[in-house]
Amino acid sequence: MLEIIALIGVLIISLIIVIKSADVFVDNLVEIGGALGISQIILGVTASAIGTSLPEFGSAVIASLSGSTELGVGTVIGSNIWNMAGILGISAVVAGSIRTGSEGLTRDWLMTLGTGLILLFFMLFGDITWTAAVVMIAAYCFYLWFLIKAQRKHSDEEGQEKEKESQNIDETPEKLEKNSEKAINKKSIAFVIVGFVGLVIGCRLMVYSGVELASIAGIPAMIMGLFTLAIGTSIPELVVTLSSATKGLHDLSIGTVLGSNTFNILIGIGVPALFMSVPVERLSLTFDAPVMIFVTILLFVLVRKSNMKLNRVAGIILLVTYIVYAFLRIFVLA
Repeated sequence: MLEIIALIGVLIISLIIVIKSADVFVDNLVEIGGALGISQIILGVTASAIGTSLPEFGSAVIASLSGSTELGVGTVIGSNIWNMAGILGISAVVAGSIRTGSEGLTRDWLMTLGTGLILLFFMLFGDITWTAAVVMIAAYCFYLWFLIKAQRKHSDEEGQEKEKESQNIDETPEKLEKNSEKAINKKSIAFVIVGFVGLVIGCRLMVYSGVELASIAGIPAMIMGLFTLAIGTSIPELVVTLSSATKGLHDLSIGTVLGSNTFNILIGIGVPALFMSVPVERLSLTFDAPVMIFVTILLFVLVRKSNMKLNRVAGIILLVTYIVYAFLRIFVLA
């Protein structure tokens, strides 16, 4: 009994460490990105998405290296389903609606869908090996390259707007550009490093306590990963997405979720697969991964049908979808 209480205590403490570390990492990374003039949607699918996905990534890597590969895969797939159905559903219900642009949604949604299909394809062949890992990591590098091109286009458009504005005011373009520049705070760089270290330590404690609790309670590691750790490690996404939605930063809100899901699979599974084969459970192939694809398509349809908005009704539909999935997975198919 004392061992269970101690493990639960370690799990709660590790979650707090992970959440706080992710918060510190994201806040300072976004500040650095803003100082460099990076657009909101690009920040969402890169800095914010990667930062909030570090708990899942850290858990997957550490779980794989410690031999608990099923826990790692379960955390990634479960997290992706929860991100879209749970987090965006809650955010839409609370905020009333989440708007997004057609170009950003199409680009990032297609990448999220394609990422899910890539994972499903390699799962058909059994264990995910280093060959699949190379393809996944290469796909993420291509995505980053595509985003860099989009950022350059955004910067060019901003530059043209500033030139037009400078013609209507007394300041010269050179002076206007100088005034708009922001210095990168060295403290922000230090806090990014501190946040990353905290994530590593917190994820290691979380995986250890999660594995031990699952073993004592007789819960399959995949179920522990799909729900307990998936939702726990996704708290940073929930906080960032909900906060962004209520503040009207809608592109950052949806961009964080879509970018996070892409990162979770291509890097969260791809990197561990470089070191060892990641086993694929039958239900992950026949149920969990297909549900992830279904929810991805459902999200796109709901946004498109509501004129590029995820309204409160759509949010409820997503939440109900997640509840049905969780019920079937835990009580019917487990």
